[in-house]
Amino acid sequence: MPTHAPDLPRPDDEDDSSPRSPRGIQSVEVGGQLLKVLARTGRRMALKDLAKAADMTAAKAHPYLVSFGKLGLIEQDAVSGHYGLGPLAMQLGLISLQQVDPVRLAIAELPALAQRIGYTVSASVWGDSGPVIIRVEEGPTAVYVAMRHGTTASVRHTATGKVFAAFGPRERAAGALAAEGFAGALDEPAFAAELDAVRVHQVAEVTDQLLPGISALATPVFDGFGQLVLCLAVIGPSATLQTGPASSAARHLREAARSLSQRLGAAQGPRA
Repeated sequence: MPTHAPDLPRPDDEDDSSPRSPRGIQSVEVGGQLLKVLARTGRRMALKDLAKAADMTAAKAHPYLVSFGKLGLIEQDAVSGHYGLGPLAMQLGLISLQQVDPVRLAIAELPALAQRIGYTVSASVWGDSGPVIIRVEEGPTAVYVAMRHGTTASVRHTATGKVFAAFGPRERAAGALAAEGFAGALDEPAFAAELDAVRVHQVAEVTDQLLPGISALATPVFDGFGQLVLCLAVIGPSATLQTGPASSAARHLREAARSLSQRLGAAQGPRA
């Protein structure tokens, strides 16, 4: 009478209640590093340079590049022999951009951002006549300010407005400033220098400008075409909210904006 060996437990059966990461294909993940390098650098690269940046040898990288080339993810320049992203990669990128809603992504991030910073945060887009607040998320520190959805922010006196003035179309900002009674403000040396600093540090700040005792910071969010799509801001009492590009609030704000920008297809820039 035949006997059967008892079924031995498989490693995956040891504890069905334990959390497990989804099982992937390692070779795909390894080869994907080459695609990441090309996406990060934004230029064609020689095989040896591409392989080195992906932390692999040229001999190891070449078969991946051949397979990616057959799929259209990679293409090789006929003259230089350098490798770049192929037509399928570009199609995937464009389709991804069409499917992403920057407003929805930003709104989803605000609750956690308010808790990390400890103050009220907001998201704004450009409306018909200036920056419009589309979402406000209160933080642990209460701020008694009439800031609500649909409020138009001053371009001259708010951190949000200065972000749009610094990174948005000049003509658009000039028109909004003129409507506020600040025609020609973009050519004023002090304001122009302030906007230059916003561009350098990726953060705008105001202290007691529009409302006494209230300070704010704001930072831009860009899409895959390098265009400003919205602005994140934090507002709080001047007595406790530390401003300045190196402050903790500014760092958290920039990190959130950078993450959103990357999800919208923007190239990863240097950390501030």
